[in-house]
Amino acid sequence: MLRDEPTSWPVVGTRDIHRDNWVVAVREDQITTPDGGEPFGRLVVEHPGAVAVLAVDVDDRVLVVRQYRHSVQANVVEIPAGLLDAVGESPLATAKRELQEEAGYGAASWTHLLTTLVSPGMTTQVFHFFLARELTEIGHGDFVLEHEEAYMTREWVAFEELLDAVLAGDVRNGATATAVLTYAVRRQRGDLS
Repeated sequence: MLRDEPTSWPVVGTRDIHRDNWVVAVREDQITTPDGGEPFGRLVVEHPGAVAVLAVDVDDRVLVVRQYRHSVQANVVEIPAGLLDAVGESPLATAKRELQEEAGYGAASWTHLLTTLVSPGMTTQVFHFFLARELTEIGHGDFVLEHEEAYMTREWVAFEELLDAVLAGDVRNGATATAVLTYAVRRQRGDLS
């Protein structure tokens, strides 16, 4: 069967390069090969994981937000997404929370689309993708939008328009592209009811 195989090479030393109360930490591990070769260093960005929600309405429109992302200095078109930063919360529960907090919507129908390793050569981040349907506007609850989120805008876009923008390289957010392409393929294959 074709699948990733969990394993671990021997770690002979580790040191923190950056660790604080924020989301990510960076460490350097000294590892050896399974046969005991010479140790070598690998940087690891520790990340709690994240979710992304492709919210599709009855008119085949997708709910997107535009959010300023300082690292790329752009207002980026994205689907609602967020961190697995609540202790004990499942990816699905996080997806439901993020859809409400970021977009003010709830959904009666949820489908897991895909789970990916974002960049396994350097980070522990796992991304869980969900399809949300049967949407209802419910407000943000007691969540307060601040910093960049306070300036987010929300809009509905025809799925085909969003797919075209992803394929043209005009919408480049990795989570958005992954969700859109996965949905297109799974829908074409008849995997989604």
